[in-house]
Amino acid sequence: MRKPDLDAMPFEELWLLHEELTKILSDKIVAEKRELENRLAKLNRVEIIREPGSARPLSMTDRAPRRKYPKVLPKYSNPLAPSETWSGRGKRPRWLVAALETGHRLDEFKIDNVEGGAHKTRAARGRHT
Repeated sequence: MRKPDLDAMPFEELWLLHEELTKILSDKIVAEKRELENRLAKLNRVEIIREPGSARPLSMTDRAPRRKYPKVLPKYSNPLAPSETWSGRGKRPRWLVAALETGHRLDEFKIDNVEGGAHKTRAARGRHT
């Protein structure tokens, strides 16, 4: 195929060539996208033939269920907004970080009734082991 002299072509022919190339490219892009989507769908399919006694990898459905953790009671409360609480686990909430930066101590935000409840659960756990 001979390379056309694009500089010598009139504007109308160049524009028609541009439109034709754009259509061909968009058709090829759509076809490539469909092919990639089909390949992705095949990869995402979980088709494991179960044979007795055969070693097979764990799929998403074969995983053991997550362990149930007991609910953690809040240990600290924001005095300006009592509904804002923190259990003492994980990242400190913004209200607590701001208060600590202004000179307050962590003990000032402690909820009084938590100490007794936490102590009882620890003692109960110790008895059942």
